[in-house]
Amino acid sequence: MAGDDARRPELDAIRLVVVLGLVFFHSALVFDERDDFYVKNPQTTEAVTWLAGLGVVWAMPALFLIAGFGAWHSMRRRGGGGFVRERLLRLGVPLVFATLTIVPVPQWLRLRAADPGYDESYARFLLHYFDVHLSLADFPFLVQGDYFETGHLWFVVLLLTFSLILAAVVRWLPVTRLGFVSRRGALLVVPAIPLIVVGALLGMEESFAGWSRWAYLLLFLYGFVLAGDDRFRTGMRRDAKPAAIIGFLLFGASGALLGSADGEPFTDMTAHAIAARIVFAAAGWCWLVAILGLLDRGPHKAANPTETAGPGRSIAVREQRIYAYLATAALPLYILHQPIVVTVAYFAVRWNAPMLVKYLVIVALSFAVMFAVYDLLVRRTAATRFLFGMR
Repeated sequence: MAGDDARRPELDAIRLVVVLGLVFFHSALVFDERDDFYVKNPQTTEAVTWLAGLGVVWAMPALFLIAGFGAWHSMRRRGGGGFVRERLLRLGVPLVFATLTIVPVPQWLRLRAADPGYDESYARFLLHYFDVHLSLADFPFLVQGDYFETGHLWFVVLLLTFSLILAAVVRWLPVTRLGFVSRRGALLVVPAIPLIVVGALLGMEESFAGWSRWAYLLLFLYGFVLAGDDRFRTGMRRDAKPAAIIGFLLFGASGALLGSADGEPFTDMTAHAIAARIVFAAAGWCWLVAILGLLDRGPHKAANPTETAGPGRSIAVREQRIYAYLATAALPLYILHQPIVVTVAYFAVRWNAPMLVKYLVIVALSFAVMFAVYDLLVRRTAATRFLFGMR
């Protein structure tokens, strides 16, 4: 999300699918029987848990992997110092700004939804929200408090931390020594092993979309390493179809194992829970190889508008403009989406309507408000662009 890669337009497409898909995902959590979302509908269903799993297994891992790709190109252009400055501006500034302004909104609405008698104003709630202290216990989430949270910006916190770690250790990454991983089948197995070990020993974190934060670090570093050698890109295209088949089967097995485990399968150290996490991690890596490989059709040549004429040309130009608009909007839309979804849901769950109707209304209104805020209040001035991490 914070990186740019002109050679791989499919990476921008995946990033956009994930960011826009989060509106559907978080709207669905309003109706999920298990998840402790900020606002809950009186009627819930377990079906949401299974549908959400289809995104959990690959979506956020894909963002970190793609961010690693972007980090390689950014560091190659800017050098280590320039890369750090760019990440502090594009990630650090919006992280601080959003945390001070809109990130507390879901927590405030959670209190209002849970207790009809709670009538504390947002301004007064902020006094409690920012009653914080520093702690290393939950690194890299250093700021702690009874009400404080980074909310959905955990992704930005982790990505900024990983970028700073990368800048410090890049000289020791064995990019040129991993060519064997591009051999047939090795790309499906070798990178999956560390992810499996992390899942088995460190568990899964529900707060971070079901993956351990350290699995995300591995995926970010994988993206950085893979971007530096086109042999990996060729290997992903070659192994994409078997990865899709294996990933689908493993995903079904992981769902069965996680669903049938006693206790807490995300963290328990029983043989059943560990097996579930191992299969889940392996499924996630296979899905990433399949998605990136199937969508990558090799080097892309930029279209020349002069090569077409008439209606076809105007459609192509319009599509390019829409694509450029959305690609630029990815980070601001990510920052905006959750407070807006929770706000819309806070009012929608009170309606006397079927769950499906409420869900569709939450999704539609959230998209409408999100794009209106972005287009009218974010992208049009230099100051707001800077505060939301835009160039």
